[in-house]
Amino acid sequence: MQIQWTTIDPDTGEKVWLCAERFARNWRFKRKAHRRHDWTIGIEPNRAMWEHVLDALKRKYTRRDEAELIDIADVEAIVAKLPPEE
Repeated sequence: MQIQWTTIDPDTGEKVWLCAERFARNWRFKRKAHRRHDWTIGIEPNRAMWEHVLDALKRKYTRRDEAELIDIADVEAIVAKLPPEE
């Protein structure tokens, strides 16, 4: 399963593309600076990224589209362990 979205890089102020992939109950995050560039794999996700993934999973589950309750529970547990953002 893939969840893709765009956001603004706080350091540069430019648009970046982000992707979270789940395979075998493991999540991997990647990003790219421009639409047609290659992905940079292995970035460390922050709390905002995990919250975006959780929101997307809940919406997918409501539509019965790919997401399962176990995926939502796994991400909720990860978000609960993270320190609050400042």
